[in-house]
Amino acid sequence: MTLDQIVFILVAIVTVIAGIAVVTSRNLIHSALFLILALFGIAIFYVFLDAGFFAVVQVIIYIGAIAILFIFAAMLTRRVMRDAGPQTNSNWWLGLIIAGLLLTGIILVFVNWSGFTTVAPELSSSSAQISQLGLALVSPNQYLLPFELASILLVAAMIGAIYVAGEKKQ
Repeated sequence: MTLDQIVFILVAIVTVIAGIAVVTSRNLIHSALFLILALFGIAIFYVFLDAGFFAVVQVIIYIGAIAILFIFAAMLTRRVMRDAGPQTNSNWWLGLIIAGLLLTGIILVFVNWSGFTTVAPELSSSSAQISQLGLALVSPNQYLLPFELASILLVAAMIGAIYVAGEKKQ
């Protein structure tokens, strides 16, 4: 086993554990921190794929912006989020059964998939592809609208968090 394979397996284990911890942690801030760890693991996978641009985008946009915004919004609304009710649902077993069936279906799909035995074509790291990607991201006919909608959504979430956290006049 090479050093790259060992590092890949370690990063994969940490990423999967962090992903599970995101949804199982009872503390919202801890969930956000586990989310940052899982997203950082994905950035390391991009480095293994020699996709440095996507690794940097993963760190800057997902970790640097969205996860930090999530933590900031959670801290602003912490006072409002105090819930004294029960934290479990009486139908948790039904969710567990459905999740198990979905996992079984995904495993069956992957077992029958030929992508595990075929080798991916070699990617060329020319600057022309990166410039085409950059143009696609700012082109009105391609990906500009999703980026603008995401920014509007993030601003609306921040305004809503500030409004909810603000003092109410009585």
